[in-house]
Amino acid sequence: MHGFPVPGRAGKLARHAEDLGFDGLLLADSQNLVGDPFTELGVAAGVTSRLGLGTGVVNLVTRHPAVIAAAIASVQVESRGRAVLGVGRGDSSLAQLGLAAPSTARLGELVQQVRGYLNGAEVRAGAGTSRIGWIGETGMPAVPVEVAATGPRTIGLAATAADRLMLTVGAEPERVARAISIARRARAQAGLDPAGLRIGAYLNIACHQDTSVACGLVRGSVAVFARFSAMAGGAPPGFSGSDASVIAGLSASYDEARHGLSAAAHAAALDDAFVARFAVAGPPAECIARLRQLIGLGLDRIVFVPGSRDSDPELLASTNELFAWEVLPALQEPRPGVSPAARAGAR
Repeated sequence: MHGFPVPGRAGKLARHAEDLGFDGLLLADSQNLVGDPFTELGVAAGVTSRLGLGTGVVNLVTRHPAVIAAAIASVQVESRGRAVLGVGRGDSSLAQLGLAAPSTARLGELVQQVRGYLNGAEVRAGAGTSRIGWIGETGMPAVPVEVAATGPRTIGLAATAADRLMLTVGAEPERVARAISIARRARAQAGLDPAGLRIGAYLNIACHQDTSVACGLVRGSVAVFARFSAMAGGAPPGFSGSDASVIAGLSASYDEARHGLSAAAHAAALDDAFVARFAVAGPPAECIARLRQLIGLGLDRIVFVPGSRDSDPELLASTNELFAWEVLPALQEPRPGVSPAARAGAR
């Protein structure tokens, strides 16, 4: 499950995600809109016992890679080995400060630096080299690093420089398949085994018997992810002509002050038909069928991105629970401590 690091609420969110049977919780990084993800992940570590915990995603610009490595390694210790570091080029966290996202080449350098620090290596960053010695002394395994990617260059980087590639291209099978093909080709060209590629995806998901209601819940968050496809300029790859025009218009009119809100004018331009294509929105059986199709393409991890920042809390909670009760059991492998009886108790 993807969530926001709201101070005073993240612990409750983490306990609820664990009770519902989710494998993990990733918290966003956007300092002008929500709290600090690393602080709230530390809180979450103290109130859960099996839930994976990570960032979804943190940028490598507003914090030095050494600072990020120390922060997530602290979460790794507090959670007894349940941490993951999700990184990306940055979106609202940079835009709110008027900062530019790094180029793909620069992102590659920053990813190499943060992975070096997490693995106890001497890292060249700036005028000299440095190392974080205490991380290795904890006895914990190095925190895995995931890179979120939309465009082909960043997909290629993530496929060769990270522990897992996390796609942010929406839920249409054709685009997901195209992105996976790009990633596998990049690994082969780098002399790496394409079979060793681990791939996940961030997906806007709303489970409700009424598809229109489901689309309304995720419209604001769909606008966030759909805009990623237009950030490189030019026609968004893999979209039909009409959808490409919609995304280009979304990017041109995007109101950063209303980031993630369904009520924003830029989000209102996305009709139900577009949202239903880009996201997974509808009754449980439809959600199961679409997600199984994507898993069949090669995804080994799905980040469930529920609702928008202004979604009705009670409606959002009910749809999240419907997803957990009806959809999760059809997708997950059985795991200790997450039995149907346990889910029935949470229900």
